Amino acid sequence: MTHETQYRPILLVEDNPVDLDLTLRALARRKLRNPIEVARDGEEALAWLPRWERGEAVPIVILLDLKLPRIDGLEVLRQLREHPLGQTIPVVVLTSSSEDKDIQAAYLLHANSYIVKPVNFDKFMEVASQIELYWALINHPPGNGHAPAAR
Repeated sequence: MTHETQYRPILLVEDNPVDLDLTLRALARRKLRNPIEVARDGEEALAWLPRWERGEAVPIVILLDLKLPRIDGLEVLRQLREHPLGQTIPVVVLTSSSEDKDIQAAYLLHANSYIVKPVNFDKFMEVASQIELYWALINHPPGNGHAPAAR
């Protein structure tokens, strides 16, 4: 993994303030250098696409809640996968929904992983830490994290 890849941001898409705080604390415990960018609803998440097109670093992974205001997580995932830059970004659905229909829909839209948020605080912290460890240190993402040059 290159230096440039290693420090690409993690995009956390979460509207629940408690879950947002827990996830940020869990990620901070790892003391990795990946900056955390936050979108608090689906519209904010999709607003990153033009920024990536302009050359901002594409995230190393997106942690996506499904139950979002304005635009729900499944629609965010659908639109990400339709966009050339969003097709190769790993997306981990991190949600409270354990419904089969949501799991099925997420995978049909090419989610890379589906994780149900644990209710227990310590378990939640461990899950969030493991997500970051895998996607930020172990996994090898494609490309350099920047938008392709215009032709």
